[in-house]
Amino acid sequence: MQAGFLFTDAPFASAHASTIVESGGTLLAAWFGGPHEGHPEVGIWLARREGASWSAPVEVAQGRDSRGRRSPCWNPVLCQPRQGPLLLFYKVGPSPRRWWGMLARSSDGGRSWSEPARLPRGILGPIKNKPVELEDGALLCPSSTESLIWRCHLERTADGGASWQRLSLAASRTRSSIQPSILRFPDGTMQLVCRSRQRAITTCRSADGLRWDRMRPLDLPNPDSGIDAQVLADGRALLVYNHSRRGRTPLNLALSRDGRRWQPSLVLEDAPGEYSYPAVIQAADGLIHITYTWQRRRIRHVELDPAEL
Repeated sequence: MQAGFLFTDAPFASAHASTIVESGGTLLAAWFGGPHEGHPEVGIWLARREGASWSAPVEVAQGRDSRGRRSPCWNPVLCQPRQGPLLLFYKVGPSPRRWWGMLARSSDGGRSWSEPARLPRGILGPIKNKPVELEDGALLCPSSTESLIWRCHLERTADGGASWQRLSLAASRTRSSIQPSILRFPDGTMQLVCRSRQRAITTCRSADGLRWDRMRPLDLPNPDSGIDAQVLADGRALLVYNHSRRGRTPLNLALSRDGRRWQPSLVLEDAPGEYSYPAVIQAADGLIHITYTWQRRRIRHVELDPAEL
């Protein structure tokens, strides 16, 4: 329906790893920005969609310790539970192997934020993609670690981030996969789709969210780059990914009825360069919103009507 940039001019040179959420009828997007990925001055930036345009980017978090020393910020994830404040998860640390999870809250739709708090040891929060909210209000967060072995896991909080439970995917450890996205189908079954080093998107399934089968490759390529997915209100699953085994172009959208067989449906970008790390939601009005990294310099926003797919 429309596409454009969240910003064209900004006080940072590089932008990456966006997230998007609807809160109080307003769209908000966040990303990390700074001189370059991994630089100590990289912070978390946020913009609000006001009418037909996006507000100027505002820095809402820095990786500053009690002595004022800065570490880079990474991979923000915005989440608006049915009850309670808007949540902003992000990571801080010198590298993905040594980062830690942070959480800030907003009670006014992202205009102001609480003092960020570090998550408990061993808990990272949603690592790139959004949580799903269960019937009891608990958030199930897709997470992963990037030490010598890449490994996915889940984290559950029933009280908005005050306490946590880490859930292992014991049967799914055989493939090097990270940055899962959770698909929750109308029949209650769940599926993880993941970035991997296997040159293919990897996946595993669960009937209850507790016991998961073995990680397997999907018949869709992955060039070791982030993806995101969403089950739409009509029951179809939507996946945004790079349809490539090498290089982060093109950027594509695929649809599936069952999460097993996927139909490529739309090309978002196919020019040379990098178009990566998508985030996708379906808003209350039914429209699909996707944000993604555009050439590491800007964040692009696309609005789609699912009836046209």
